[in-house]
Amino acid sequence: MAQQKFMRLFAKWHIWLGWLVGFPVLMWTVTGLVMVITPIEEVRGSHLRVPQASEPLTGMAEYPRVGPEEGVMSITQRMAHGEPIAILTMNDGSQRRYSLETGEEMEPVEREQALAIVARDIVGGEDAVGAEFFAADEAPFDFRRPIPSWQVALEDGTHIYVNAQTAEVAAVRTRWWRVFDFMWGLHIMDLQTRELDQQSPFNYFMLVSFAVLGVLGSLLGCVLMFRRRKARVKAPS
Repeated sequence: MAQQKFMRLFAKWHIWLGWLVGFPVLMWTVTGLVMVITPIEEVRGSHLRVPQASEPLTGMAEYPRVGPEEGVMSITQRMAHGEPIAILTMNDGSQRRYSLETGEEMEPVEREQALAIVARDIVGGEDAVGAEFFAADEAPFDFRRPIPSWQVALEDGTHIYVNAQTAEVAAVRTRWWRVFDFMWGLHIMDLQTRELDQQSPFNYFMLVSFAVLGVLGSLLGCVLMFRRRKARVKAPS
């Protein structure tokens, strides 16, 4: 009798938990399904990047002409289409591009340069329909990086972001990436930053709470399923 009483209580808890976490569980399932439909490489637009042949670093004649008071955090040297360059990352997070042939700082990327970079480095990049500059503190939501950039739009709605400081393709944002990004925001219950951040107390607490309740509901369901199966086996006698 006591066991039946506990099972009825479990059944009641299971129903209430089902009502409480039913929508989040359905949302997690649907968003998870959408996010795995397309390979992550296609979501990131990796298939649109033209493979770049590696080049040995040659032709260096000068080091970047920058004083110690300017606060250089790191220096990366590489070949950029036949030209040796250095990318300096400053203490404030900004970056500068220097020619290793002259030692002089190179100018930030202009509109025509950004279009040429996209045409050269992106499949279909020659069909750009527009380019718009964004300052570091005005980055579009589908980029979300605090660097100055050029957003080059392609005919199919893909956005290519060119780092105005380093002249590199910083990100490829296809239409499907934006769908994926929205689904990810729903999945982690944060449509504002779309970052799973433990420092954001409300969203993180809500996500963990619903996950714990979902696990409890599933465990209760498993217990009830086992009990009902046993009851059906005994019924004919």
